[in-house]
This record gives sequence, structure tokens and C-alpha cells, in this order.
Amino acid sequence: MNFSKSGLVAVSLAALVASGCSTSRFSSMDDQQPAPLQPAPAGQVTSNQLPPPASPGTTDPSKFPTAPANTQVASLPPDGQAPAGAADLSAAAVAGVWNASVSGQSCKIATPQTKFGAGFRAGPLHCPAPIDSIKSWNVAGKQLTLYDENGGSLARLYSSGGSKFDGQTSNGQPISLTR
Repeated sequence: MNFSKSGLVAVSLAALVASGCSTSRFSSMDDQQPAPLQPAPAGQVTSNQLPPPASPGTTDPSKFPTAPANTQVASLPPDGQAPAGAADLSAAAVAGVWNASVSGQSCKIATPQTKFGAGFRAGPLHCPAPIDSIKSWNVAGKQLTLYDENGGSLARLYSSGGSKFDGQTSNGQPISLTR
């Protein structure tokens, strides 16, 4: 018999494919069923107030991270009006990433100009309550307002000059934003 190289390769390849389709190496798995899962433990569910977060390995509040000692937060007038000298704001002036200080605790807040609800989307990063719930922001005149997911005001701030805003949260905590 006289076979060509390409004919021999084709016959060999066809034989390999045919033998691969009829393998029995996985047939033993078809007979095995997984073991049944154990039910989750049932019991009484209780709730308690959690303690404030602590730095790793400490429960001493004096060792919690705080804002630098030279950070000063201007107080707002009691009537909620803008402090003397506060500048008119624009969304472009507020957009960006801010270093926030809330009652001496530091975090970051992103304020992109991405439309969201009646203002713009906002994103807190490792912020304490209530600022950890910020979902949006907007400016009106001299005031920057930070809102929760329901559109409730979480904080009001005013420009303190340059790249700094000072104000207070809805529960009266001082808040400052700097770049």
C-alpha cells in the first residue's frame, strides 16, 4: 500500500479525535453525589450597641487618629447664614477629592461632577458617621451641602478661602474640607 504523508496524518488525527470522544476517564464522577449540607444553626438573634472603633491593639480613645493639631474649623453663625467673607461657589470649584476632618477624625471625600439626583454624586472613604452616608452634593450661592441617599442634608459648608471649606454636620459636629 502506498499512503501519502497528508493522508496518514488525516487518518491519525481522525483516530485521535474519535478515541477522545469515547473516553471513560470521567464516567466515575457521574456515579458520585455530593454529601448533603448541614443546616445552619438556629438560635436566638439579639442586638446590642457596638463600641466605637478602636485602632488596632488599643481601646484608649486618646490614641485614635485625629486631625493635625493646627487644624481649625470655623464655626457657622447660629442662623445658618454664610459667614462674612464666604465666596460664591461653583460646582467646578468643589469637584475633586478632599481631605475631610469631622470632629478631629480624618477621611477623604470624592466630589466628582457626575449628575446624581438634584446635584452630583459623592463618595466618602473611611469617614465617620454621619459623613460616611454621603451620596451627593450640591452648591447654592455660598453654601456647599452634602446629602444622604434620601436627599437629607448631612452637612453645610462655606468657603474659608483658597481650597478650604468649613461648616458643621446636621448633628452639630464641626467639619472641614481641604485639598
